[in-house]
Amino acid sequence: MKAIGILTSGGDAPGMNAAIRAVVRTAIYYGYKVYGIEKGYKGLLDEEFIEMDLSSVGDIIQRGGTILKSSRCDEFKTPEGREKAVEILENYGIGSLIVIGGDGSFTGAKMLSKLGVATIGIPGTIDNDLAYTDYTIGFDTAMNTVLDAIGKIRDTSSSHDRVNIVEVMGRNCGDLALFSGLAGGAETIIVPEMEIRTDEIVNKLKTTQKRGKKHSIIVLAEGADVDGGALALKEILTEEDDADVRVTVLGHVQRGGSPSAFDRILASKLGNKAVELLIEGESGKVVGMKDSKIIDMDIEEALSMKKEFNVDIYEMAKVLSI
Repeated sequence: MKAIGILTSGGDAPGMNAAIRAVVRTAIYYGYKVYGIEKGYKGLLDEEFIEMDLSSVGDIIQRGGTILKSSRCDEFKTPEGREKAVEILENYGIGSLIVIGGDGSFTGAKMLSKLGVATIGIPGTIDNDLAYTDYTIGFDTAMNTVLDAIGKIRDTSSSHDRVNIVEVMGRNCGDLALFSGLAGGAETIIVPEMEIRTDEIVNKLKTTQKRGKKHSIIVLAEGADVDGGALALKEILTEEDDADVRVTVLGHVQRGGSPSAFDRILASKLGNKAVELLIEGESGKVVGMKDSKIIDMDIEEALSMKKEFNVDIYEMAKVLSI
């Protein structure tokens, strides 16, 4: 095996730096040279390579974001762009590539694998939307960031007898809303995977108010289909229930911050495993966690799997929020 390249692609996630650290130090331990590729696939095509040593990844395990940075790249989506990428990697003596990111990043890794580059994918996204792994790097930290926000919003909500709609990220996956809503004691959780009518939300608020609780938290996943999103829902609740409703869109604050212990440990395990797989001659695979064990799987199979929403936890959250 020649030198190992590593890049981060797509949205950043807390814990990516811990994964970079694990990859670099594991590779150096086994005697391999490592190149960090800045700004994802765009940096690959622009030849933004830096040779990394032990000090390159010192003091980064606790840092959010990614020291290698990330960006989108339309050129890489073309056959010509990918062929150019392979040629550049060969010119630098890089025979294998580790990609940290989500499904789009993995698709790029899969295509490079078919062109002869040994690739391994590490799941890094706060959305937790990859079906083959129980957890992606960054999800736990983002969930706790949302939970902290819910707690603070509840303080002010209870002071003014308000209804607060908290919109969280997750694209078309409701995991971030579900788990943070459950942990934060939200009265209503709205996710893309489960249909809910606005009259159900209104009735839930009225039931809560009748038992003397004047404030409520509604956690809304950004990809949920609720008649126009958080602001439209606010108008409906204000009109139908005469409630004092406020909307908080958490936005990119969910991507930042120092990674949790869980994300640091998960990232370290996955980064170490990715390098070991390359040393064993594996390619076209992804690493992840299933039933608390580190696993690897064919990247094509992983991308073809459909994410299953945890309906049992969703129903439990509804029971606990009566």
